[in-house]
Amino acid sequence: MTHTETGKRYSPVQEAGRIFSYLCDQAERLSLPPQIAEHKDAVSFSSSHDEIYYPIPFKETETLAALKGIEGAVAGAIADLRYGESQQNRNVKINLEKATAFGCQAYMAKVDGLSKLDLAVKSKIKDTDLLAAQSDGYRRMSANLYKTKNEGEFFHIHGSLEATTTLNMIGLEGQRPDLTDYEEVIKVIESHVQKYSAAELEEMNRERRQAGVTAFKYEDFINTPHGKLNVQEPPWKVKRLRSDLPPTPFPASRSGSKRVLEGVKVLELCRIIAGPTVTRILAEYGADILKITSPNLSDVPFFQVDGNMGKHAADLDLKTEEGRRQFEVLVADADVIIDGYRPGALEKLGYGPDAMALLAEKRGKGIVYVNENCFGYEGEWAGRPGWQQIADCVTGVAWAQGQFMGLSTPVVPPFPISDYGTGCMAAVAALTGLYHRAKTGGSYHGMASLMHYDLLLFAVGKYSDAVQEKMRAAQPAEFFKLRHCDSVDRISSTVLKIMHSRFPHLYVAPDSESAQEALTEKWFSKAYNADIEVVRPIAEIDGVDNSFVRASRPNGADRASWEDFNLPEEDHKKA
Repeated sequence: MTHTETGKRYSPVQEAGRIFSYLCDQAERLSLPPQIAEHKDAVSFSSSHDEIYYPIPFKETETLAALKGIEGAVAGAIADLRYGESQQNRNVKINLEKATAFGCQAYMAKVDGLSKLDLAVKSKIKDTDLLAAQSDGYRRMSANLYKTKNEGEFFHIHGSLEATTTLNMIGLEGQRPDLTDYEEVIKVIESHVQKYSAAELEEMNRERRQAGVTAFKYEDFINTPHGKLNVQEPPWKVKRLRSDLPPTPFPASRSGSKRVLEGVKVLELCRIIAGPTVTRILAEYGADILKITSPNLSDVPFFQVDGNMGKHAADLDLKTEEGRRQFEVLVADADVIIDGYRPGALEKLGYGPDAMALLAEKRGKGIVYVNENCFGYEGEWAGRPGWQQIADCVTGVAWAQGQFMGLSTPVVPPFPISDYGTGCMAAVAALTGLYHRAKTGGSYHGMASLMHYDLLLFAVGKYSDAVQEKMRAAQPAEFFKLRHCDSVDRISSTVLKIMHSRFPHLYVAPDSESAQEALTEKWFSKAYNADIEVVRPIAEIDGVDNSFVRASRPNGADRASWEDFNLPEEDHKKA
């Protein structure tokens, strides 16, 4: 609990409850089951320390905890529907330490004891960085925040998983094997970005369909046409697609467990963090998750360790006749589709929400289609590609972080927290769609975005000036040495080291003497032939089992088949 200069104590636990109530007050806008608001007192929040963990001016832990409270409440409503029970006494418990771990889980995951930041971990995982946009330090920094030629103006270029197009755009070669020094890489790339204004970079980006963006302050963003429109939108949406289909009951339980999504078939078409987080959550509740990736598209190798937990993962190329044939066999029996690709990409292939709703009508069973994107679904920028850093820069989160650190520049916050928050919102949308499909029938379209998660952070309010001052006073000198041009990994690794030192209780090993306090669990993964450590499921719900039944695996490790979910699992939980 943090004391302010007035002596009044700030409690993250109390604030998580307030944010949860704030979301419950929007139940109708969010299409939540009606009993969520009616029985909101059944959701409670707790913390062993009631601390603010992230050195960020936004209430990240509290907001994630509130979203997890909504998630747990909707899962409880599904349990009521599926098992014919009453939610009134179904308690949902959310621990804030667990919510904190959820917000940085890629940095807490390990393979044989090695984390994302250990170079030796590369030998343990499948190399899906096909274009070396991650492994090559120079190409990696094509996704970074730099000064423009105008004083006080910053632009986040983003080479995504390809790098060459963005580097060529600013006059640099796609490959520079001679350039390996971190500081020299920054100097070279920033000097080229500084040849242009943000307006010029925006136009160059638009022509090449790249994911860069101007770093706005919040007050400037919400005065853009896109910001002005979207600040009025709800954090996420669930709308009914055209359909008069009758209710689709949940499948009969195969195991007699209380896994509320057991037997529900989910196709994941996503990469990196936010999209895979949606299905990771659905896997906790028992859904059969089949992640489909193209063998020809790059992906970040280590993110699969955490992001593919609980799933099967298969390769299909949807641009080939055979790939489409196999995919359409899978789609014919799917209950949920999660789309995390560039806006419009799956529509062009014929697999967008309207096409899937039509398929659902033909087969006589509703479908739930969930999109996760960067810029939302209304306004002039809705079709723009983007990633977590892009959303943090455009909405003003990065400027607020820099100001919190006492700088006159924006700084991208540590950890991909916006990704995880967006993933949770989209998972709530999927759960909500499944609830309504079973309750009233039809097909549903869920929509969540990185931008709207960031706007939710602004809506619930930053920490007070007094609380922020207390937070700053607790940070060591190395925190304030971080700069706008430092990489996400440099920023995150610095903060991770600080958090390890200040809050050791967050990092208890699952096989230690204090294992009951651990926020992670350990599995043996047959596909990796290694021990995997990942963050545990967060919500605790009376009468609901949300736990994994299999460990993670790299992309492409399984067949593109629903039948294989009936085979015995070779993975096993260790701790």
